[in-house]
Amino acid sequence: MPRSLLRAASAVLLTLAALNVPAAHADDTGDAAPVAVTVNARAALAPVPETGIGTNHAIWDSNLGTDATADLLKDAGMKLLRYPGGSYSDIYHWADHTAPGGYVAPDTDFETFMRGVRRIGAQPMVTANYGTGTAQEAAAWVRHANVTKGYGVKYWEIGNENYGNGHYGTAWEADDHADKSPAEYARHVVAYSDAMKAVDPTIEIGAVLTTPANWPDALVGDGDAGSWNEVVLSTAGQKIDFVILHWYPGALDKTAQIPDMIHLVRRQIAEHAGAGSERIGIAMTEFNTGSSSNGTNTQPGALAAADAYATLLANGVFTVDWWNVHNGIGNVTQVEGHTDYGDFGLLSSGTCTSDGSVCEPALNTPFAPYYAIQMVSRFARPGDRFIRAASDQAKVAAHAVRRADGGLAVLMINTSSDTSYPVEIDYSGFSPASGAPTVLTHTNGATGITSATAGSATGQTLPPLSLTAVILRPASAQPGLPGAPGQPAASDVTDGTATISWPAAPAGARPIVKYEVYRQNGAVSEQIGETDGTSLTAANLRPGTRYTVNVIARDSGGGVSPPSAPLTFTTGTPASGSCSVRLTKQTDWASGYVGAVEITNHGAPVNGWTLTFSWPTTWQSLGSGWSAVWTQNGREVKVVNEPGNGSLPTGATATIGFVGNYSGPNVLPSVFTLNGTVCMTR
Repeated sequence: MPRSLLRAASAVLLTLAALNVPAAHADDTGDAAPVAVTVNARAALAPVPETGIGTNHAIWDSNLGTDATADLLKDAGMKLLRYPGGSYSDIYHWADHTAPGGYVAPDTDFETFMRGVRRIGAQPMVTANYGTGTAQEAAAWVRHANVTKGYGVKYWEIGNENYGNGHYGTAWEADDHADKSPAEYARHVVAYSDAMKAVDPTIEIGAVLTTPANWPDALVGDGDAGSWNEVVLSTAGQKIDFVILHWYPGALDKTAQIPDMIHLVRRQIAEHAGAGSERIGIAMTEFNTGSSSNGTNTQPGALAAADAYATLLANGVFTVDWWNVHNGIGNVTQVEGHTDYGDFGLLSSGTCTSDGSVCEPALNTPFAPYYAIQMVSRFARPGDRFIRAASDQAKVAAHAVRRADGGLAVLMINTSSDTSYPVEIDYSGFSPASGAPTVLTHTNGATGITSATAGSATGQTLPPLSLTAVILRPASAQPGLPGAPGQPAASDVTDGTATISWPAAPAGARPIVKYEVYRQNGAVSEQIGETDGTSLTAANLRPGTRYTVNVIARDSGGGVSPPSAPLTFTTGTPASGSCSVRLTKQTDWASGYVGAVEITNHGAPVNGWTLTFSWPTTWQSLGSGWSAVWTQNGREVKVVNEPGNGSLPTGATATIGFVGNYSGPNVLPSVFTLNGTVCMTR
């Protein structure tokens, strides 16, 4: 959705001779303790997708189709371009290139867009008009694109942010349907999918979802059977191939929320989309740090962007698309020694404030997020696989990928404004070649990424407000090793055990003698068992805990395979016992909810009880509680009976309630203990 529209019709263009000079920063590492970065090549995450690095084009941008723009996007490593532009998608009619009620710049039609896509070597993603269009119009677009023109457009979204049509009280998205409910949207997604795939059955269809903990996620509208996501997935799940998220976190410290965000979306898909739902991918088709006060187009926002891109891709999102290429000047501030124009674009639009007092750099001048995304594209290339990396310094984030050719790359992000950090890098499952590695660096105010041979594989120095990528070769080739085991699967998951199975790994020069199963604990792998077969029952697991595991094969000479793809599963709670607990949400307003807790005693009579549980994340807290005495200490919540409800005879149930607050993805607590005993969770 456009956050500040490009003033395409009335923009005043100004060419500046030079960019701002980088601000001076302290570069003394004498007082900075070395930062320990751990890289674990045996803890595999998602592969780097072909379409991972993307951005949005918009039909109000008169520079959408220029070769200069296309060449800059190609240099940034863009692999996917989205069209026709946010909320304009729901007013745009492709056949006559009109958007009633909106401005359409010249030379922005579909053919011009596709010419740029081909020049870049990217893939397109097209958003079909749901708000004011029809399934027949969308099917005709597919026919024109893929049958008549032979463009082979694979990805097609149905609408943009259609939950913003007023159904939940706020309206910004055009929607001519009398019924604006998620059920109506889902019914049309089915119709669109049927009509469009009748033209080209090879295309993939995406449906709009709300992003966990972002309005209106979790709200239930009048007359609805559930939240937007629940209803859309239940009705249209069998007709879609991917789901669409948009995320404008509005702050620079939200990356830690991404794993839970994607976990919740996958859980919703599994619960509501029906059989075969594991095929459904996740696309982040609009993303921007969205923090004009902390740096929209200056270095802090760029660092947050690189961190988010890498984290989203490592968690299996198949494309992350920046909002957008050109956007226009907004709120002008000074951030870390540089002018921040409040511009959500990657490239300067050359526009000025309404009074002409401040103008952006020359048209197409790259802003800092451009270089951040360019750095991610050079660090993580299609065919690589993300692996676990971690830092022991809050100001330094670390990511890593294993190259298909056996090499490895580490991306480190120093968010400190004034401290250069010496970094000591430790590797598990990888031995780097001796000598200085290739190091890519982008610093505050720089107008490009520098490449040098510097430092060592185990020691680097990170300038303040910088991105640093270290590109490594393996110490020596190891031919004849086993291949990676196949994708593991979990079955018979209980509160304390899980059976993990996998397809056999291809043998190398020597026979495979065993498989080892490792749990990811941060950037450290903990072995939970080994076997000479292709199945292992893991024991001594903790109830209600999310586990991510990898499998490796070991041959008769001690040679080790690459790790399997990751498997994530969550243990349950006891199937029987002396107590059970049921937590239900009574109402949810996307930043808090009313929860009801039913405690049932299945054992001997209880006189006086204490219920305890933990919030899964640091961004959850207790607002208030009733029918018991509620207290919170850190993430631990303790609930003690009131004088009048301390007696629980066998078979009796006590009902208590609370208000829970959250400022990130709301993973509900699932493990409750009553007087020290873990209860069944119903």
